[in-house]
Amino acid sequence: MIKILHLSDIHLGSGFSHGRTNPETGLNTRLEDFVNTLSQCIDRAITEPVDLVLFGGDAFPDATPPPYVQEAFATQFRRLVDAEIPTVLLVGNHDQHSQGNGGASLCIYRTLGVPGFIVGDTLATHPIQTRNGLVQVITLPWLTRSSLLTRPETEGLALGEVNELLIQRLEPILEGEIRRLDSQAPTILLAHLMADRASFGAERFLAVGKGFTIPLSLMARSCFDYVALGHVHRHQNLNPSNNPPVIYPGSIERVDFSEEKEDKGYVLIELDKGKVEWQFCPLPVRPFCTINVNLAEEADPEAALLKAIKKKTIDDAVVRLIYKVRSDQLDLIDNSKIHQALSEAHSYTIRPELASQLARPRLPELGVGSSMNPMDALKTYLDSQDNLKDIAADMLEAAQYLLDGQGDSWLEVEESGDDKQEASQVGKGNQKNQLRLL
Repeated sequence: MIKILHLSDIHLGSGFSHGRTNPETGLNTRLEDFVNTLSQCIDRAITEPVDLVLFGGDAFPDATPPPYVQEAFATQFRRLVDAEIPTVLLVGNHDQHSQGNGGASLCIYRTLGVPGFIVGDTLATHPIQTRNGLVQVITLPWLTRSSLLTRPETEGLALGEVNELLIQRLEPILEGEIRRLDSQAPTILLAHLMADRASFGAERFLAVGKGFTIPLSLMARSCFDYVALGHVHRHQNLNPSNNPPVIYPGSIERVDFSEEKEDKGYVLIELDKGKVEWQFCPLPVRPFCTINVNLAEEADPEAALLKAIKKKTIDDAVVRLIYKVRSDQLDLIDNSKIHQALSEAHSYTIRPELASQLARPRLPELGVGSSMNPMDALKTYLDSQDNLKDIAADMLEAAQYLLDGQGDSWLEVEESGDDKQEASQVGKGNQKNQLRLL
């Protein structure tokens, strides 16, 4: 049996906004989180020990990571070199410069001739001799339209038509690799792609318009003993029959809140020709926690907010607090108390949202069919609005003034002689009451 560790989507250097600077190291704590989980993967590969490590692509958030991030990645994978464990590094969409036109960040490992490292930046077959036998790995990196088609060939075509044409071009190339396989050796397809039956998360939007969807039928073939995928951050097996298993291990750390409820980890495989067993191995990653609360109808919004925070386990978690509040409630919330309540979190953000008061439900007493006269209706409404109690009496007085017909009297007075002065005074009184109403 050949033992293999399959991991993907490391994204080392992501999520700095969810961390803070470690005063002892000067590094962002989220970088340290990612390095720690990667280290646990490498630890398992060495202590098992495995015969081969497969990396499914997306080492960094982009193709030009800072030197200290590149060094952190290289330091961990160098341990596999020291342990003499061959490793295949597949190029993902985030690893490519200019969508494949300028090489890939991982190609430096091939240029340096790192022992036992294979960089999969082209569709090709790699026979790899491990301590427990030969295994064949077909690498299928992230493909774009320019990889298989010219611009004139795609002009005037709809997106679906381009996708179909790309698949037509890919099929014979992949078939050519399959025909050259050693029928006696186990075979793995290592691919970074969007599969048509996968449950996608944020990665779908990160790559929109830049790639195409591969049908499961192209991968779930008897010539493959295991299909190792990368790109989708949620762990899943697309072929429940396991003939062959088509596995996304998912990312090794949560990149953002869209992955809040997802388990993170890697996959361990035991492989022989025509026989495979695999298991998902979860990693203890930093939790993400969303606290979402509507305070618009709360008499004591601060107490309700503190209670909602207390209900959640936020110790060492990345937290976002989202609360909906009316504008008149803002002064009832002591922000220092909210910050104190969140102090046990690893990091947190607070996002208040103003609730629209236009859509607030009507009072039952003022519903359809109410027989109240206007003054009683206004009084009922004002009694329900604590924020208007200081001006309620003035509003009632102004309303009664309007109902008595006084409000428009100044329009009916002739503006001549002494009457003009009277009109002016009435007008001023009306304006005063109108301002009170506003």
